[in-house]
Amino acid sequence: MSINWKGKRVIIIGAARQGLALARYLAQHGANVVLNDRRAPAALTEEMTSLAKFKIEWVTGDHPLSLLDLRPELVCVSGGIPLTNPIVAAAKKNRVRISNDTQIFMDAVPCRTIGITGSAGKTTTTTLVGRIAQRGSGGLYGRVWIGGNIGDPLINYVDEMQASDLSILEISSFQSELLRASPSVAAVLNITPNHLDRHGSMAHYIAAKTHIINYQLTDDFAILGRDDPEAWNLAEKVRANLLSFGFSRLPEGLSGSYVGADGKFYLRQHGQVIHLPVEDVIELRGEHNRLNVLAACTIAHAAGFNPEEMREGIKSFRGVPHRIEFVRTWRGAQWYNDSIATAPERTLAAIRSFSGPLILLLGGRDKDLPWGTLAQVIHERVDHVILFGECADKIEAALGPRMAGQRPFSQVRVEKLQEAVLAASRVAQPGYVVLLSPGGTSYDEFKDFEERGERFKECVNELSETLR
Repeated sequence: MSINWKGKRVIIIGAARQGLALARYLAQHGANVVLNDRRAPAALTEEMTSLAKFKIEWVTGDHPLSLLDLRPELVCVSGGIPLTNPIVAAAKKNRVRISNDTQIFMDAVPCRTIGITGSAGKTTTTTLVGRIAQRGSGGLYGRVWIGGNIGDPLINYVDEMQASDLSILEISSFQSELLRASPSVAAVLNITPNHLDRHGSMAHYIAAKTHIINYQLTDDFAILGRDDPEAWNLAEKVRANLLSFGFSRLPEGLSGSYVGADGKFYLRQHGQVIHLPVEDVIELRGEHNRLNVLAACTIAHAAGFNPEEMREGIKSFRGVPHRIEFVRTWRGAQWYNDSIATAPERTLAAIRSFSGPLILLLGGRDKDLPWGTLAQVIHERVDHVILFGECADKIEAALGPRMAGQRPFSQVRVEKLQEAVLAASRVAQPGYVVLLSPGGTSYDEFKDFEERGERFKECVNELSETLR
């Protein structure tokens, strides 16, 4: 559905990546755009310069309710702006439509779209599907576009897209909560507690994720993680063709992928079983990443790609930065960066990817998530814990009192990430794994998890062989 934006007044709240991309798109299409950000102009120099050639009005320093006096036809929010923000709430009360860059992209995109969401594994799975699509040799699609919550917002490129192309989007819960259109191939990998500080409750978080399948047509495809209870519970809401993926046995009468008794990956649809010849070329660490590969193959199958194209896409893929990323070996210990772990569930998956002695760097900012299960696994598997950041108190309380002779054998608290690296260096020994997998967000010290991961790598690479 193409919309004529000429002369429409649109207020965009938040001048981050998504807000800037949307402002550019709408201004190019003739909308009267007001871009609002609570930062002062001096902190927005780069953003303002990037949009200088467009007719865009800036309102900075706050989110004033007086903006609604402009009588906008649409208010759009960047991902970091909650729907409880006073100006957004007031706009809803005044029956002004609320949207975002993802929904406007869905309104404008002329080609087939794959959308992938989940609490964990979105970026890896989206990247894998993109690699499979880019290596497709059958001429099934024209150009392949990959973005959304990773890379550039695809609204930047929608005017270049052709009907024969394929767009592949990673979609976060912040983006999906405003969706009123669904991708023709929509995947929900898993739903575990995350972003509860933003959504308020698990029920609201699940509802936000569910929007990705709510508006599908009967000839579309929905792919659900069969081993994840909350994702699989959505099966009853699916009106499209349902495919599932998982390590568990595929129930009779259902279509989807599974791991056979021989350890190989298979997919069954309409009674026909095909081998997905990828299990011997997976270079990613951890069972959760094998599941991501299985998900990517299932999604690619729904989009029409064949098993050999899947194999080519997965072969030689060593992962996405900040996701159990090997940094270096120092004093015989291997150091890994898993800064993407901004929820305890992700830290659990990272811990389970290793079998030897483990030093865990844990902390950051809490998202009102439960830490109890992670604490139990730490007592079973982690030799040394280094706590840092705002949520150290909460994690320490979840861990409870240390028992002599039991894991973790030591527990240290520091303020900053750099101090955590130094503390880990004092207990690291040959054969150990030192793992940054914080479980909390980065916003107490860094602008995002990427900056945190880069700083961790810098600190690790600066460790001297003579350090004591």
